[in-house]
Amino acid sequence: MIKHIVMFKLKDAEGRSEYENALEAKKRFDNVIANVKELKKGEVVINSKEAPESNYTISLLCDFDTIADLNAYQVHPAHLEFGKFIGSVKTDRACIDYEY
Repeated sequence: MIKHIVMFKLKDAEGRSEYENALEAKKRFDNVIANVKELKKGEVVINSKEAPESNYTISLLCDFDTIADLNAYQVHPAHLEFGKFIGSVKTDRACIDYEY
């Protein structure tokens, strides 16, 4: 199994606050979960409003059977569409992919 963890720092953008953009990202990622068959499990978590400002805003936690499945996910139209949105509201990104 491959664990794919991506963290984003978001900003006020698109007429929404940072937190509202986190909620919008979570809603939009549901489309990715529903449409990418290679994605075995996907979850979006939002940082607590009371947590330090230096924390990342959201994290995507994804499981794939193989690295080939992760690579297929990366180019899937639903993921690319999500990426367009995230690209417009993020200030920073960190990612790790590991086998478990």
